[in-house]
Amino acid sequence: MSIFLGDCLEQLKKIPDETVDLVYLDPPFYTQRTQKLKTRDNLKEYSFEDNWESVQEYFKFIKDRLEECHRVLKKTGSIFLHCDKSASHYLRLALDEVFGMDKFQSEIVWAYKRWSNSKVGLLNNHQTIYFYSKTKKFKFNKIYTDYSATTNIDQILQDRVRDENAKAVYKLDENGKPIIGREKKGVPLSDVWNIPYLNPKAKERTGYPTQKPILLIEQILKLVTDEGDVVLDPFCGSGTTLVTAEIMNRKYIGIDVSEDAIELTKQRLENPIKTSSHLLNKGEKEYLTKTKEELAILSSLNARPVQRNTGIDGFLKEYYEEKPVSVKIQKANETIEEAIDKLLFASKKRDCVLKVLIRTNFDTNRQLMEQNFQSENLLIIDSYELIVKSKLEEEKPQLSFFK
Repeated sequence: MSIFLGDCLEQLKKIPDETVDLVYLDPPFYTQRTQKLKTRDNLKEYSFEDNWESVQEYFKFIKDRLEECHRVLKKTGSIFLHCDKSASHYLRLALDEVFGMDKFQSEIVWAYKRWSNSKVGLLNNHQTIYFYSKTKKFKFNKIYTDYSATTNIDQILQDRVRDENAKAVYKLDENGKPIIGREKKGVPLSDVWNIPYLNPKAKERTGYPTQKPILLIEQILKLVTDEGDVVLDPFCGSGTTLVTAEIMNRKYIGIDVSEDAIELTKQRLENPIKTSSHLLNKGEKEYLTKTKEELAILSSLNARPVQRNTGIDGFLKEYYEEKPVSVKIQKANETIEEAIDKLLFASKKRDCVLKVLIRTNFDTNRQLMEQNFQSENLLIIDSYELIVKSKLEEEKPQLSFFK
């Protein structure tokens, strides 16, 4: 297990031929700017240069280092190159030239959610990882995932074969009944990986720019390495690859040109921390707390839903006096006073001038409550269902008269 300070082109020459099982590299992306970020306590800033005279200079820089990576890889080894849209087409070409087009295995899309209003055009919510092998006989451990919700029980249980038209059909016995297939492990892992981006409050977050989550590197290591294998990261940065290898009982070699990066990597290796993703553990549905009725009400108001908040259910898409307008829907088990208290408390933190409460039951006089909270700019509106119920109550005497 080794960590080297210096240009990886020179440091890689110290590694003997065909001694590495996996190379994962996350090189500069050709963003043409200085990448920098401060730690959470603002006491230190990490940075590295990603400025180039030309794309040809960048291409040569990457290709020279890929040739060394190819040399140190075992014949059963693989390389995973991480990049974004800035120069991914050049990196694919460099990999083709060094490893061969026939050694290309997959283009992995790392998809995640990030929100930004900083540019015109489509929001960048993915990065790319190119997967190449050194030879045709490379180590690969299949990973299986759960069936989708749309998969029916017959597809899971029954065996299938190809008919004369190469169409997949259920295999039948001599009586024409479907044959139960062998035990199935699930669906093989696809090339689209929905792994959350490392949020600013994550325990493993170091403040290093371009830091990747351990969960992402972990999946790569599971695919093409076993315990005891050697993992190389020639641009190790904050050390995520090495920390993941340590946690998963792999040997590692890390290289970086920055003294700060090397020092940070060593600190992380002394106390490896992996953030658990609640989104992956619980599933996205666990975070969707709005009922169909509540979503319908918010949609009718042209409001965006807010999940997992007891005080605010949504915000109107249009601002009032250049401030957000909060909306809360009274719950079945809430008094109007409790609903108002929660709405006002949550709205105060968000600097809302106007607040809207949707009343859903008759427990208190609406006009009286509006008067009591007039200074709060609170608007109380009855839900459609409540309006209909109220109208029916008014019409009851007349309806009974015609019986």
